[in-house]
Amino acid sequence: MDTHESKELRFSNKQILVVGEGDFSFSLSLAKAFGSATNFTATSLDIRENLGRNYNNGKENVVELERLGCTVVRGVNVHSITSDNRLARYDVILFYCPHAGKLHGVVGGFMKSAKEMMKEEDVGEFHIIHITMHPFNKWDIKTLAEEEGLRFINQMKFDKWAFPSYSNKNGNGSNCDNSFPIGSAVVTFIFKK
Repeated sequence: MDTHESKELRFSNKQILVVGEGDFSFSLSLAKAFGSATNFTATSLDIRENLGRNYNNGKENVVELERLGCTVVRGVNVHSITSDNRLARYDVILFYCPHAGKLHGVVGGFMKSAKEMMKEEDVGEFHIIHITMHPFNKWDIKTLAEEEGLRFINQMKFDKWAFPSYSNKNGNGSNCDNSFPIGSAVVTFIFKK
């Protein structure tokens, strides 16, 4: 089974939440793989109104996601995600390359809050796509998850080429629209409640 088939089987007929998008190209790549995004919510931590100022393709990606039926929500606080009435309950929650790890508590805060948004204990999954080279490996994603009552299920190399329209971004600052190198050091950690 190729990566594309595996991705479709894993996410088909699931309510999916993608947290922390920059230019929304990751969500758009997933939505295109499904042909529709009616079961899909993409969120951004960013509350800036002018998406086009920060990411060259941001506005176009959001327009396309909405055309496909995706719900796009801006300004989500990962620490209080359960109290955001714009969001629902989900089968799969993905957080792509969070930029403030253990030191700032973003990942742990997200896990603590988001686990309440999972639909079913045995079916629901958290996917944290994360860089594992220094200094990011110090965040110890598995331990953070355990501390929040999540079970580690699997870890796999993140294959950027499985997401054809995805363009990874730095995420913040004056260089936020620039890409960062993705190699074998990016993995997807999968957890369950």
